[in-house]
Amino acid sequence: MGRAAKRAAGRVSALVPGRAAAARAARAEVTAAPSAPAPPPPSPAPPPSPPPAADVPGWLRIGAAWSWRLVLLAALLYVAGRVASLLYLVIVPCAAALLLTALLQPLAARLRRHGFGPLAATWCTLLFAFILIGGAVWLVTARVEAEYPALVSQVKHTTIEIQSWLAGQPFHVKTGNLTKLSDNLVNYLSKHRSLLEGTVLTGGRILVELLAGLVLCFFISFFLIKDGDRIWVWITSGLPTERRRRAGLAGQAAWQSVVYYVRGTVLVAAIQATVMGITLAIINAPLVAPLALIMFLAAFIPLAGVLIAGALAILIVLAAKGLIAAVIVLGVLVLMNQLDGHLLQPQVVGKMVRLHPLAVILVLAVAGLVAGIAGAVVAVPITAAITSAVRALAHDDREQPSSGVISG
Repeated sequence: MGRAAKRAAGRVSALVPGRAAAARAARAEVTAAPSAPAPPPPSPAPPPSPPPAADVPGWLRIGAAWSWRLVLLAALLYVAGRVASLLYLVIVPCAAALLLTALLQPLAARLRRHGFGPLAATWCTLLFAFILIGGAVWLVTARVEAEYPALVSQVKHTTIEIQSWLAGQPFHVKTGNLTKLSDNLVNYLSKHRSLLEGTVLTGGRILVELLAGLVLCFFISFFLIKDGDRIWVWITSGLPTERRRRAGLAGQAAWQSVVYYVRGTVLVAAIQATVMGITLAIINAPLVAPLALIMFLAAFIPLAGVLIAGALAILIVLAAKGLIAAVIVLGVLVLMNQLDGHLLQPQVVGKMVRLHPLAVILVLAVAGLVAGIAGAVVAVPITAAITSAVRALAHDDREQPSSGVISG
C-alpha cells in the first residue's frame, strides 16, 4: 500500500507543474496580445433613394435610350457624307470599279480555268470590255452625226404641224405666241453668252475629272480582277479566327449578291434596249442606236432611269414622227415596265437581291439627294449587299449553336 500511494502522489506532482506551466503560458499570451480595436462608429443614414423607375413611362425610357443612339448615328453619317463629298473623285471610281469587277470577274475566272494565267486573263477581260464599250460609243457618235441634219428638219416639220394643231379647236392658241416664245429663247441665249461660256468651261473641267476617274477605275478594276482574293485575305488578316470566319461569310454573301445584281441588271438592260431599238426602227424614228444605248444605261438606275430614258425617247419621237408614233412608244414602255417588274426582275435577278419596291424607292430618293446620279446607281447594290450579309450572319447565328458547322 505504501508503494502504490507513492506512485500516485508522483503522478499528481508531475501533472501539477505541467498544468501550472500551461496556465502561465496562457496568461503570457493574453498579456502579450494587443488590445481589440474599438468598434467603428455607426455609418450615417443613407440619402433618400430616387423615385422608382416605374414612375417614368416605359415608352419614354425606351424612346430616350434610342434617341441619343440615333443622334450619334446621324452625326456619324453626316461626317461620312461630308468626307465622301470631298473624296468623290476617288469614291465614285471605286464604286464603278466594284460594279465592273462584279461583271467581268466571271469571264476572268473562266479564262483561268482554260489555262490563262492571272495576268493574261485580267488583260484579256479588260481589253474585251474596252473594245465593247469603245464600239458602242463609236456607233452612237457615228449615228448622231449622220442623222442629226435629218432630225433637225423633222423637228421643224413637226413643230409647224403642232403649231397648226394648237391653233385649231379646242385650243385656239395663236401661232404668233409660239413664235414669240421661240424668239425670246433665242434672245435670252444671245444675251447670256457669258453664262454659256462658263458652262462650257465647267463642262471642260467635268471632262478632265471624268478622264481621271476612268483611269483610276481602270487600275482599281485591274487589281480587283487579278488579286481580289488576296486583297480580301489581307483585309481580314488582322481579325481573330472566329471574326475572320464570320467576316468571310458575310463578305462572300455580299459579293455574291452584287455579282447577281450586276449580271441580272445587264441582262434586263440588254432586253429593254433591244425592245426599244426594235420599236424605234419599226416606226422609222431617228437616233435609234443612241436612244437604245441610253435605255441600256438608264436600266442601272432602278425605276427612275427607265422613266427618264423613256420620256426622252417619247419627246424625240413626238418631235420627229408625231403623236401617233409617240403613243406607240409610250405603250411599249408601259408593257416593258410591267414585264420588268413581274417577270424579268424576279426571274433574272433572283431572290437573293430582291428588295421591296418601297425600300428601293426610299434608298434611291436618299442616295439621289445625297450623291446625285452616282449615288442612285450604287444605292441598290449596296443595300442588297448589306441585307445579304446580315441574312448570312443571322443564319450562321441560328446554325452555329446547334450543329457547330460553318454554314453558307
